[in-house]
Amino acid sequence: MSTKDLTAVTNFQYSETEKIFSEAQDFLPINGTDYVELYVGNAKQSAHYYKTAFGFQDLAYAGLETGVRDKTSYVLQQGKIRLVLTTPFDPESEISKHLIKHGDGVKVIALWVNDAYDAFEQTVSRGAKPYLQPETIETKDGIIRRSGIHTYGDTVHIFIERKDYHGLFLPGYEKHETEYHPIATGLKYIDHMVGNVEMGSMDTWAAFYGNVMGFANLVTFDDKDISTEYTALMSKVMTNGNGYIKFPINEPAIGKKKSQVEEYLDFYRGAGCQHIAVATDDIVFTITEMRKRGVEFLYVPGTYYDSVLDRVGIIEEDLNELKKWGIMVDRDEEGYLLQIFTKPVEDRPTLFFEIIQRKGARSFGKGNFQALFESIEAEQARRGTL
Repeated sequence: MSTKDLTAVTNFQYSETEKIFSEAQDFLPINGTDYVELYVGNAKQSAHYYKTAFGFQDLAYAGLETGVRDKTSYVLQQGKIRLVLTTPFDPESEISKHLIKHGDGVKVIALWVNDAYDAFEQTVSRGAKPYLQPETIETKDGIIRRSGIHTYGDTVHIFIERKDYHGLFLPGYEKHETEYHPIATGLKYIDHMVGNVEMGSMDTWAAFYGNVMGFANLVTFDDKDISTEYTALMSKVMTNGNGYIKFPINEPAIGKKKSQVEEYLDFYRGAGCQHIAVATDDIVFTITEMRKRGVEFLYVPGTYYDSVLDRVGIIEEDLNELKKWGIMVDRDEEGYLLQIFTKPVEDRPTLFFEIIQRKGARSFGKGNFQALFESIEAEQARRGTL
């Protein structure tokens, strides 16, 4: 294909992608992911892990010392990513019940909006189940407005309006500093977050994001796209109008053995957030640092790299370096991407992280699905859950 022809295809694909973004109704403008809150068994120890292994930095704290009597929360930040790690004190609390049922995992995906009251009205009027009634909190640092709705499983979205607030994080939190400052690993922002839902409910939740939140379907993968000899899944990627928020929704497909989504649903005891994809501008540096700090990644067979350049073409990175660290490559009409997946970051085989570097590509690594699934199946076999 000539350079002229390739440019024409690229421009066509770009316009098609932009067309999909424009199909989002955007009655709910979202500026980005505000924070992600995980309920965990020991927030202090979890904070130490995410600082050490992922390079997050101390930001804020709420607990007994700040007048909070029922829970403790540590807030960590790296780039535009904010993680909130929360542990309950009361064994009968809703947080404790969540932990008993699900183990450590994502409870809140908070979205930064222009108007939290309007976001609540727009979504609830379209059928969303209320989680947090709109509220205004006034402090010396300004005003926070927020509200919330339920989504799949026990996961919720909280809408955060910050335009009149100048505080560190949220009211009730104080600046948190320790003497332990491991260097950052180069994580920039949340690229996407994946939800696993029960068989037969993917379309329901895709429609939820389309009808209730005004998202558009960016791409759909069926069991022919995402399958091996033994397992399969289907996925619909939903995006808001500016493309800042992308939520792939996975459901299991019928296969000879138990798929990764089924394993997740069994151990998480229902639908929930399967993985958080975080972006970097230098994936080799990021993965080098994270491996040195003990983060475990899925194994990619060395044979994967024998033919990868035939599939993706010319890349800037040294293929031997990518092979050394197990980083996969895929290309679409707009560029290529580099990606790698951690093993689950807790004892239940549930939540994991994806590290991704985009070199123009807007896709999700379809060309890597086969190798990725085979790696996941190998881990399932070791756990005796395949």
